[in-house]
Amino acid sequence: MPTRKQRRKREKDLRHEWEEVYVDEEGRELAPEEVEELAPAVAAKNGAVPRTKAKPKSSQPARATPGGRTVKPPSWRRVFKRTAIFAPLMYVFITLTNRSVSPMYALLFTLQLVLLFLPFSYLMDKFTYRLWQKRQARPG
Repeated sequence: MPTRKQRRKREKDLRHEWEEVYVDEEGRELAPEEVEELAPAVAAKNGAVPRTKAKPKSSQPARATPGGRTVKPPSWRRVFKRTAIFAPLMYVFITLTNRSVSPMYALLFTLQLVLLFLPFSYLMDKFTYRLWQKRQARPG
C-alpha cells in the first residue's frame, strides 16, 4: 500500500495535463501536424527516422547522472584558496561575537583556527576523493 506522501504525489501527477512537445533540428516547437508532414521527408533524406519528440517539461529538477560529476584530486593550492576565503570570515565572526576582545587577540585566535583548518580541509578533500574513486571502481 502506498504511503500518504506517495499517494499525494500520484494525485498531483494525475491533476496536471502533460502534452507532447515536438522540436525540430533548430530547436523550434512544432505542431503534431507539422511533424507528420516533416517526418517522411527527413527520413527519406537521412535514411532513418529522427527523434523529434522532446520530454515534457516537469517542475522537478533533473537528477545528475552518476558519471556526470567528478571529484578533483586534493591539492594544497585549492586548500589555500578556500582558507583565503574563510579566514577573513572567521576573523569577523570572532570580533562580532566577542566584542571585549582586542583586535590583536582576535587575529591570533583566527591564525590558530586557520592552522587547524588547513590540514583538516586537505584531509577532507583527500577523503572525499578516495571515496569517489572507490564508488567509481565499484561495478554497477
